[in-house]
Amino acid sequence: MIAATAGAYLNLAADRENLNLAKTTLQSQEDVYRIINRRYQVGLANELDVKRSQTQVDTARGDIARFTQQIALDENALNLLLGSPAPADVLSANLSDILEPQIVSSGISSEILLNRPDILAAEHRLKASNANIGAARAALFPRISLTTGVGTASSELGGLFGSGSGTWNFAPVIIMPIFDARLWSAYDAANIERTIALTQYEKAIQTAFKEVSDTLAVNGTVGDQLSAQESLVNAVEIIYSRSAMRYRKGIDSYLSVLDAQRTLNSARQGLISLRLARLANQVRLYAVLGGGGE
Repeated sequence: MIAATAGAYLNLAADRENLNLAKTTLQSQEDVYRIINRRYQVGLANELDVKRSQTQVDTARGDIARFTQQIALDENALNLLLGSPAPADVLSANLSDILEPQIVSSGISSEILLNRPDILAAEHRLKASNANIGAARAALFPRISLTTGVGTASSELGGLFGSGSGTWNFAPVIIMPIFDARLWSAYDAANIERTIALTQYEKAIQTAFKEVSDTLAVNGTVGDQLSAQESLVNAVEIIYSRSAMRYRKGIDSYLSVLDAQRTLNSARQGLISLRLARLANQVRLYAVLGGGGE
């Protein structure tokens, strides 16, 4: 519930930022359209340039309508999770205003995963089959460090899965019987139930470690993607500014300005998406670790 609420909050903030970007883009495109239209009226631009500029205005108007609709859906989703309308003063207008969670600490023990609801549920099913949970944990649960000093997956965690295949490589070590033979029923059905419960427990453990590994993999690379996208936005802003200047001086055609406009808008939207992805992944990490901890 906490992770779902945080995710809905982040989606709303991202779409609000996208809406603000669309409004800013529309204003800029309308200014360009008016300039080109005046140039056309005095014979300094052709009709094709006017129509091309009009397409940019219409695209921005469509983006405004789309993100306005998405914001309404985001608010409905958030209000449903909260059980009441979200207070307006706690909603963020953009992702940049949100304080990011603390950096993942190094050396987090895998034992934190024993608090995950799915693993606890699987253990209760084992208990119902008269299993020794201590023996099951000792045999099937890897006790390793999950994280490195920079918040990425440890080599021990990566070693649990086959390179590129995702195959579980952990070999169970049976030190003591998981089931007490004195409590076993003579019926085959009871033995099958025990086998199913044990398999479900092992599957829950594998799922937990895989989800943590996947989330830490994103955590270790999304920062580089974000840095590259920020650099891209800065470069395209310069290209757009220079292209517009060259068009006004009659050096370049409007096509170069149009291309730069589209690239810049796409790059800015991509930057918002990556910021959302980084924050959403941190929320997911909170969830896959079992809901937090120290």
